[in-house]
Amino acid sequence: QVQLVESGGGLVQPGGSLRLSCAASGFTFSLYYMSWVRQAPGKGLEWVSDISSNGSTYYADSGKGRFTISRDNAKNTLYLQMNSLKPEDTALYYCARRLYFPPTRDYWGQGTQVTVSS
Repeated sequence: QVQLVESGGGLVQPGGSLRLSCAASGFTFSLYYMSWVRQAPGKGLEWVSDISSNGSTYYADSGKGRFTISRDNAKNTLYLQMNSLKPEDTALYYCARRLYFPPTRDYWGQGTQVTVSS
């Protein structure tokens, strides 16, 4: 069965960095778009970034220039490098498998908490 397991979250000071990982299993990882989506306390889901099967990347304005999505198809792992973190980046970060069309996200991990605070 499809499994997505995030890791790498934690507490970091403003301006700091974190790298999130998402280990995928149960499907042919290299064939799928993958996404990072976050949910801040008391708010709805917010799309962060996508990466296509061939490595094209897409970012929400909130993370452009600070976040970098990448994938290692040999390791079936998705990454999100987050630099210059701000308190408003505090959220539960999910990785999700994304279908090409329609662009829906059909499987989600359990999330990893990122807290940016001094």
